[in-house]
Amino acid sequence: MIGSPLVGLIGVVALFATLAAGIPIGVALGSVGFCGLIAMLGLNAALIKSGVIAFGTLSRYELGVLPLFLLMAHLCFAAQASRDFFDAAARLIGHRRGGLAMASIGGCAGFGTISGSSLATAATIGLVALPEMRKHGYSDTLSTGAIAAGGTLGQLVPPSGALIVFGIIAEQSIGKLFTAAIVPAITQALLYIAVIVILCRFDPDLAPAGRRASWPERRAALLRVLDVGALILFVIGGIAVGWFSPPEAGAIGVVGALGLCAWRGRLSIAALRTAVRDTLRTSGMIYVVVIGALIFSVFISLSGLAEGIARGLAGFSHDPRISMLIVAAILLILGSVLDGLAMMLLVTPILLPIVVHLGLSPIWFGIFLVRAMEIGFVHPPIGMNLFVIHGIAPDVPIGRIFRGVLPFLAADLVHLVMLIFVPAMVLALPRALGQ
Repeated sequence: MIGSPLVGLIGVVALFATLAAGIPIGVALGSVGFCGLIAMLGLNAALIKSGVIAFGTLSRYELGVLPLFLLMAHLCFAAQASRDFFDAAARLIGHRRGGLAMASIGGCAGFGTISGSSLATAATIGLVALPEMRKHGYSDTLSTGAIAAGGTLGQLVPPSGALIVFGIIAEQSIGKLFTAAIVPAITQALLYIAVIVILCRFDPDLAPAGRRASWPERRAALLRVLDVGALILFVIGGIAVGWFSPPEAGAIGVVGALGLCAWRGRLSIAALRTAVRDTLRTSGMIYVVVIGALIFSVFISLSGLAEGIARGLAGFSHDPRISMLIVAAILLILGSVLDGLAMMLLVTPILLPIVVHLGLSPIWFGIFLVRAMEIGFVHPPIGMNLFVIHGIAPDVPIGRIFRGVLPFLAADLVHLVMLIFVPAMVLALPRALGQ
């Protein structure tokens, strides 16, 4: 039964059924993949193959980058660096019309470098920025929409947990993925800022101008993020220019974060215990998910399902860009009903061979996939970031938050199309740096 697309299709349907039944994503992927391997190879071969995948995954040197960057993030949390990014941006541009909304975008981008999570970014910056914007008379629709959309930067700005997981599953360079994400992250933030400027131009009452901060206030705010910014720039810049590998960068980041905690007077046994505990819990969960996804990926590959879909897309259109527009539409539909990480783990084993068959770069596809996954965080009906914001501001109706994010959602769709038709946005910087 090897090479039977029907078996692969049955496996995909079974996976959706297990997810709908509430089975955790890692267990669902591994169980369905293992049963599929039994159907095609037999029990003994399936056991051997799954064991090899599990052992090979856990013994990979590159996998050490995940807990290291997670520990670095938790130590930065302990150093209480979250509010500083928003404060610095607010002091610089908060006096402009819509400036605090723009500052929330900048704060999300900065916090995303130490978070790697859309939900955590939206929640943390929301707790800081939303009261400030409401105090200055900002419209609830603009305030909540900007923070919900800005929170999605947490998944793309390196070091990103989503990119690490994709790199492991797709067997791609994590360092190259980090470098490739820099330009898309910047252009995404700029598009969000452009949306704010346009909205405020047409309706100035959405975001009144505020008081201009003095230069001493600006300098003090910038000094508060100088230590964290220098650490992030050194870690990500070192990966980009080839000074050290991602695992080495993670280790350097942990040492730097420990120094940061000590410098800020936040280093304690309790803080270390909390950071290590949270890192181990998150890492263990992700390892289970990654192993399950790799078993499922082998099953899909052996079934020939991905190759059959690739031939169908190629037959529909000889232009890879048109094929990827179809893929983007499918991802957006899935993103409206699936959690972002679950969607990425589900579709990567199916779509990655298709992308390679179409002659596209796996590195480009990683950025494209994470970008599509991000849109799911602000896309109805789930839109987890929107419900996070609603939890922070329960007096704002969820319908108003949905309306507020619509202009930013339009910018997301424009950005996704730009990635498809201008792949150099992703690939130019890694090539320029010789990666």
